[in-house]
Amino acid sequence: MKKNIAILSICLAFFSSCKEKTNEVTDIKVSEPIEIIEPQIDVVTEFKGQQVTGVTLSDSGRVFVNFPRWRKGVTNSVMEIKEDGQQVSYPNDEWNSWEIDLPVSDTQFVGVQSVVAFENLLYVVDTRSPLFQNVLDAPRVYVFDFNTDELVETFILNSDSYFKDSYINDLRVDKENNKIYLTDSGHAGLVIVDLKTKKSNRILTDHTSTTAEVSSLTFNNKVWNNTVHSDGIALDAKNDRLYYHALTGYSLYSVSTDSLVLSSEIEKNVKLEAKTAAPDGMIFDQSGNLYYADLENNKIQYRKSDGSIHTLVEGDKVKWADTFSIYNNYLYYTNSRINEVTPDISEMSFMVNKVLLPID
Repeated sequence: MKKNIAILSICLAFFSSCKEKTNEVTDIKVSEPIEIIEPQIDVVTEFKGQQVTGVTLSDSGRVFVNFPRWRKGVTNSVMEIKEDGQQVSYPNDEWNSWEIDLPVSDTQFVGVQSVVAFENLLYVVDTRSPLFQNVLDAPRVYVFDFNTDELVETFILNSDSYFKDSYINDLRVDKENNKIYLTDSGHAGLVIVDLKTKKSNRILTDHTSTTAEVSSLTFNNKVWNNTVHSDGIALDAKNDRLYYHALTGYSLYSVSTDSLVLSSEIEKNVKLEAKTAAPDGMIFDQSGNLYYADLENNKIQYRKSDGSIHTLVEGDKVKWADTFSIYNNYLYYTNSRINEVTPDISEMSFMVNKVLLPID
């Protein structure tokens, strides 16, 4: 009997304790919404009525841009943006004086699509294809020395390295293998130039990896009709792979640079790296992040070495982010607004912007 009374007392004490606890008011902290702050986008320079596509910075911070000859009225093909903001012809006015219907010259730009600063040199891609017409003569790469701002080399593509409908678009310099790699967005394929012999050869012509996947892109329910093949290009020198992407496509490919140098089993060394947004230009940073645009959604994204994809910035300050360059922890990019242009662009503004790189 005493044992049962003891057990009953313990049970009553337990339930009494539980009741007291359930009547206690517990302070619950409600988490405040986390404000995601995008990096600040700064304007570097602006051009009115002149459609800029390329931008590149030298190791000392000199800024260069280019303007393709997609229409009449292009006042300069290549310009330098001085520290005080002054926009000047590069290397001089004479090099930028060619106009439609004039005879072509070896010392005048005809249709510049890209400028790339590498070490102490500026590489200028001249498509020789004004108004997107057939090439007038061989596409080429002009090379200028930053110390003298004078021409030091010209790489003229061999006749079997391009077609009449080629549009040689962008390049990367492979110092270790003494090569230049170029994309052809007019006739799908890549071109390799040997820096020592100055000879060029063509690879992956009409290959799945270099050929456009679609014939249009969509911007806010408006269709932009065009077929653009292999366009963006980026070199991962640390891992010896060359990355490239059709503009009207959603597949990022790479190929081993060893196979390119040896010209051995190139197609077997092509790899589908990822499905991505449709981009234009691309660039790697020192951390192995690959930057490119999501053209249809006004974004700049980057793909980490682990394959994950992230958005750096988006919105009205990203309008067809065309070309990228990196200097002093900033990503520089052009807004070429290709999907927005009309025959008359005299009232349109085209920006060069910069944004801080992400902190890993």
